[in-house]
Amino acid sequence: MTRWSTVLTRAGVREPLMRADYDAQRRVVRRFEPHAYLAARLLLPPRLHAPVVAAVAFMHLTDELIDAGEVSARQQALHAWDRQVTQALEERSDNSGLRALADTVQRHPQLASRVRDFLDGAAVEASWTAFATEADFQAYVDQYSLPALLLTASLVAPAPDSERYAPFLRCCRDLIEGWQRLDNLADLREDAERDQVGIPLRAFAEHGLKPEELLAQSPDAVAVGRLVSAQAALAGDALSRAQALPELVDAEFRPFVRTLVSVQELRLEVLRHKGAAVLTEDVRPPVLAAVRVLGREALLVRRPRRR
Repeated sequence: MTRWSTVLTRAGVREPLMRADYDAQRRVVRRFEPHAYLAARLLLPPRLHAPVVAAVAFMHLTDELIDAGEVSARQQALHAWDRQVTQALEERSDNSGLRALADTVQRHPQLASRVRDFLDGAAVEASWTAFATEADFQAYVDQYSLPALLLTASLVAPAPDSERYAPFLRCCRDLIEGWQRLDNLADLREDAERDQVGIPLRAFAEHGLKPEELLAQSPDAVAVGRLVSAQAALAGDALSRAQALPELVDAEFRPFVRTLVSVQELRLEVLRHKGAAVLTEDVRPPVLAAVRVLGREALLVRRPRRR
């Protein structure tokens, strides 16, 4: 793994304050997205480590502002944050994360439109409390989940004028749909406690459930199991459609992209096995299985570099 200080130097980040800004974002990502951080550092070309860290940290900081609480407070927080981000991209900022983001956008101009799309879509996240129907969930994926993924995916995307670009976007959309469904299942109990479940209310009704019943001392395990199974099947369908994604990026990015897809498949397997136990048990993928995926791809990255 290339040393972080070397990564910044190779990326052209030499000014001490800016290096400190990137260091701060690195700490954010290592704390809240340790697996994604490790995968990026092991599998992506070093020139992309700093921009990926800045993009992921920005996504996390935004989500933290608008993910929970009263709708009006979340909307106000987003409005103020949007102004800060816009100003940071045009001028200077006193926010470490936004200075790193602005520097990254200058070095990778394709990110500018992705940041704007993400902030526009964040209005959906700031105002939602539940999905009534599957159509509502799909709209959320289009407007918020996909723009969030494209903050980093745009750094490995094929050229917009290439034949691979449109299929790449479609597969990204399929990946993030499956990923979002798995997140909603993994967080089912916690979301029910916040009264913000991510599974459409109509899906609950189809299985004779209400979200608040998940908090009962003994919820209907059979009905919950059916709900989990049906949602996991939809996630599996989306991940199956995303299988072509690694082949739509350049060879140097394929180990990282394959890992993203493979880890979601591991999560899917765990969730399918757990069923109603997702309400009470850990649903993270097995550590050894995840390490095998990462190790296999890391070996593929190292071999070309040794020649």
